[in-house]
Amino acid sequence: MGSTLIVAAFLKWVETAKSQERARAANALARAYLKSDMAPEERQAAQMAMTYLLDDPAPQVRMALAEVLAREAGAPRAIMVSLAEDQPEIASIVILYSPVLADADLVDIAGRGTVETRALIAARSEVSIGVAAALAEIGDAAELEVLLENPRARLTTFTLRRIAERHGHCERIRSLLLDRDDLTSGIRQLLVQFVADALAGSELVIGAVGSRRIERIAREAGDCATIALLADVHGEELARLTDQLRLAGRLSPAFLMHALCAGRTDFFSSAIVAISGLDERRVRSILATGRFHAVRALLESAGLARDLSPIFVDAVMLWRNLIQSAEGFELDHIAHRLVARYRGDNDLSDSARVLIDMVERMAIAEERRLARDYASGFALAAA
Repeated sequence: MGSTLIVAAFLKWVETAKSQERARAANALARAYLKSDMAPEERQAAQMAMTYLLDDPAPQVRMALAEVLAREAGAPRAIMVSLAEDQPEIASIVILYSPVLADADLVDIAGRGTVETRALIAARSEVSIGVAAALAEIGDAAELEVLLENPRARLTTFTLRRIAERHGHCERIRSLLLDRDDLTSGIRQLLVQFVADALAGSELVIGAVGSRRIERIAREAGDCATIALLADVHGEELARLTDQLRLAGRLSPAFLMHALCAGRTDFFSSAIVAISGLDERRVRSILATGRFHAVRALLESAGLARDLSPIFVDAVMLWRNLIQSAEGFELDHIAHRLVARYRGDNDLSDSARVLIDMVERMAIAEERRLARDYASGFALAAA
């Protein structure tokens, strides 16, 4: 009965007190709830009074409650959930700090909230796997930047991939993702494709180079970046990345030849396995030891056109010879030798000639790189 009378007296006083007085009372009431040694009945009465203050028309009263309760694990959950849905300046402190809000609460708030609301959730001192996944699924780039910058956010590979898929076109998102040590090669390759697409869609670049040429340049730049990425990918991750490229329609003859000339023989084998569906050991055995016609039959079973297959077989054989010789593994050997062998062949089909043109561009690019390295070496020696 005593607690009921106290609440009744408090509620009667609230009706006539000024807003500043009510704010001070809310502050004192919340502190007493957290710090005082109350009897259960008194604690229940205090909670009822605070619940009543949630409907106070003066924002400063509700702010007084939020400021005291926001960081406290002992704060009443129902009150904190209500304050988290109050006007932004009140809700923000609760959303950012309250340990009382469960993952389900945060996911609900994110779903109903604004960009600012989701950014506050993303900036919390702990962001669970589930909350991070929800933000990745519904968040805009702005709040996902906050999430990626938060070292205490628990981001799974699936969550990182969804961020890349949804916002890989955003330069800042790409930068934050690529800076991570836990990014898989598959996600890196996806981001490479966004960079190539951005280059192809640049009005400045299109105006300077022309739309048709820029499409080829962007495609080849994307291929170069992906093939460079393949140097550090092995085992199961290589198989996953190969399958990702297959599903994306990226395993074209030009891409496979580029990979082969660049020395990504392990990837080339993985790609043939993925395309043909043949046993991996059989494919690797044929590529490593099979005669010309056996290798050609394997490649054509993977869908390679008959007018292109001899060029690929020659590239495979050239790599075998280099591996078995003492000449080393200079990448330009393959491209230059293929060009020398096929450039004057008047019987080449149009598609084979396009393929050799691409190989020649690779050889020229490699020559230019070696020349730059050579010049840099002399400059350093002279310094």
